[in-house]
Amino acid sequence: MKSYKKELWFNIPARMDFQNITSDVRQCLRESGIQEGLCLVNAMHISASVFINDDERGLHHDYKVWLEALVPHEPLSHYRHNDTGEDNADAHIKRQVMGREVVVAVTAGELDFGPWEQIFYGEFDGRRKKRVLVKIIGE
Repeated sequence: MKSYKKELWFNIPARMDFQNITSDVRQCLRESGIQEGLCLVNAMHISASVFINDDERGLHHDYKVWLEALVPHEPLSHYRHNDTGEDNADAHIKRQVMGREVVVAVTAGELDFGPWEQIFYGEFDGRRKKRVLVKIIGE
């Protein structure tokens, strides 16, 4: 069995946004040479997420509106975590809702997706550099 690891780095200028990273993960898969196995894609920060869904602009807008209604950024005093001087308690909770990582099957050297599936990096406390781990195992 072979193993491959790479870190992808992102610096999203907005507080909350989504970036399609499918092509980055496909490049990692090509570099790995693995034909059959599993690909883990993991946000390595507690205020960011990795998830799979459709790459549709309206859906991404709806996610932002829904997440902000569910867990609003302000008032900052609404969250005990922010008593520490932080202002990102909402980002931690949004990450919990959207998920930490995805695992995708690798078949015949390709990511084995269902229709319309793409991999996204979700940022909830942007404006600084953060990383995503890609770990691929298989033959």
